[in-house]
Amino acid sequence: MAGGPAATGPGIGGSGGTPKNKWAGIIMTAFAAFGGILFGYDTGVISGIKEMPNWLETFGKLQPNGKIGISTSTESLVVSILSAGTFFGALLAAPMGDLMGRKWGLVGACVVFSVGVALQMAATAIPLYTVGRVGAGLGVGMVSCLVPMYQSECSPKWIRGAVVSCYQWAITIGILLASVVNNATKDRTDMASWRIPTGVQFIWAAILAAGMFVLPESPRYLIKRGREEDAAKALARLLSASPHDPEVAAELNEIRANLRAEEELGESSYLDCFKPTHNKILFRTLTGIFLQAWQQLTGINFIFYYGTTFFVRSGIRNPFIISIATNVVNVGMTVPGIWLVDRAGRRRLLLIGALGMLICEFIVAIVGVTVSETNMAGQKVLIAFICIYIAFFAATWGPIAWVVTGEIFPLNVRAKAMSMSTASNWLWNFGIGYATPYLVNPGEGNANLGVKVFFIWGSTCVGCLVFTYFCIPETKGLSLEAIDVLYQNTTPINSVAYRRRLIAEEDAHGPAGIFTEKEIGEKELREHV
Repeated sequence: MAGGPAATGPGIGGSGGTPKNKWAGIIMTAFAAFGGILFGYDTGVISGIKEMPNWLETFGKLQPNGKIGISTSTESLVVSILSAGTFFGALLAAPMGDLMGRKWGLVGACVVFSVGVALQMAATAIPLYTVGRVGAGLGVGMVSCLVPMYQSECSPKWIRGAVVSCYQWAITIGILLASVVNNATKDRTDMASWRIPTGVQFIWAAILAAGMFVLPESPRYLIKRGREEDAAKALARLLSASPHDPEVAAELNEIRANLRAEEELGESSYLDCFKPTHNKILFRTLTGIFLQAWQQLTGINFIFYYGTTFFVRSGIRNPFIISIATNVVNVGMTVPGIWLVDRAGRRRLLLIGALGMLICEFIVAIVGVTVSETNMAGQKVLIAFICIYIAFFAATWGPIAWVVTGEIFPLNVRAKAMSMSTASNWLWNFGIGYATPYLVNPGEGNANLGVKVFFIWGSTCVGCLVFTYFCIPETKGLSLEAIDVLYQNTTPINSVAYRRRLIAEEDAHGPAGIFTEKEIGEKELREHV
C-alpha cells in the first residue's frame, strides 16, 4: 500500500516549553489523512469488481473453458494500470506542491481523480476503462505524496509520527469500505453492481477537496514563497493563537532560520537528490526510495488486489466475507501502530514487523503446499496466518514506512525526494500488480505458483529485515532539524544511542542546542577533510 514529507525545524508547536495541547492544529492536519480513504478505496475496490458477473459480461470474452471472463493479460492490465498512473502522479506532485502549494495541490488532485472515476463509470469496453484507471491513478499518486507532506509540515513534532500514521490508517479504512460496498452489490445482475462501488469514489474526493478548501496552507510553504503575513495567519490557526502571539513569532523565526540555512545550498534539482554531501542526501534519498520498494515487496498488495480471486482458487467458501475479515484486521491493527510509533520507535517496529511477516508467510506457503483444498482445518490455518501476517504489516511497515520517508529529507530537496520515494512505491506496486497473475494463475504461459508465491514474499521480507538494520535510523521524538544532525554524525546502526544524546541536548538548550551540535559536526567534517 501506498503518502510523505516533513519540514525541517522542530515542527509546529515544537519549540521548547510549548504545551502539548494544540488540538486544533492536530485535528486539522489529521483531517488531511482523509486522502487515505480515497487512496485505499480505489486500491481495494478493483479486487471485488473484477469478479462480479456483470463486469465480466461487459468487459470479458468467452474463454477456452467455456465461461465468460478476462485473460491473464487483461487482468494484469486492469489491476496494475492504476499504479502506472500513480507513479507519474507522484512525480507530478513535487512541482504541483511547490507551485500551487500543498493545499491547492490536493484540491487539484481530487479534480484529476474525479475525471478518472467518471471515465470508468462511462466505460463499456476495456480501452476507456483503462484510461479511466490511469486518470484516477494520477490523482491518487498526487494525493499519496501531498497529504503526508502537508501533515508533516503542519503537525507538532511530539505527535508527528502518529498524525502521519493516520494517513495509513485511513488507507486501511478505505480498503475495508471497498470490501463492504463490493459485498453489498455483488449479487446485483445489472451494471449497478460495479458502477455503484466505482461511483462512491466521488464522495471521498468531494469530502477531501471541501475540507482542504477551508484548511490553512502549510506555513513553511508560505514562508518559502515569501508570503509572510499569510504564513503568520496559517500558523496562528494551527496553534489556536493570534497571528501576533509571541509563540507564533518564535515559530516563524525558526522556520525562516531553517529556510535560510537550506537556501545557502542553492535551488535544488532532481540531480541534487543524488549528490553525496556532508548531510548524506544521496544516502537519504536512496533510503526513501528503497524503503518504499521493500514495503511493496512484503507482498501485502497481493492480498488486497487479488485476495478475492486467491481465496476462490484456494477452495475457501465466501471469499468476499474473508476479504472483509482480512481488511478488518488491517484497520484494527493499524491503531496499535499509530500508538507505538512515537513510543517504541520507528526502527524497532520495522525490524519486528519484518521478522513477524517472514515467519507468517513461510508458514502460509508450507501449509498451502502440504494441505489439500478440501481440508477445512488446513484452510482455516492458512486464513489465520494470513490475518496474522496482515496484522504485523498494519502495525509496522504499513504506517511507519511513510513516517520515515516523511522525516528524513532536508527542506531544499524534500518535495523532489519525497516524490521519488512515493513514485518508487507505485512503480513496484505496478510491477507486482502486473506480474502477480502470471505468477499465480494456471494456464499456458503462467507460472501457476498459487499459494507457493508466499515463498517469494517470505524471502523478500528477509530483505526488509536486513535493509532496516543497516539503513533505517531511529528518529523517534527528534525535531526534523535534529534528524539532519543525526545523519551527519552517526550511522543507522548506532543511531539509537546518538538519538538519546540529541534529545537530552534539545531538552536542555532548545533548538539552539541542536544548531550548535550541527555546527560542531560540520566543523569536525571540515577539519577531517
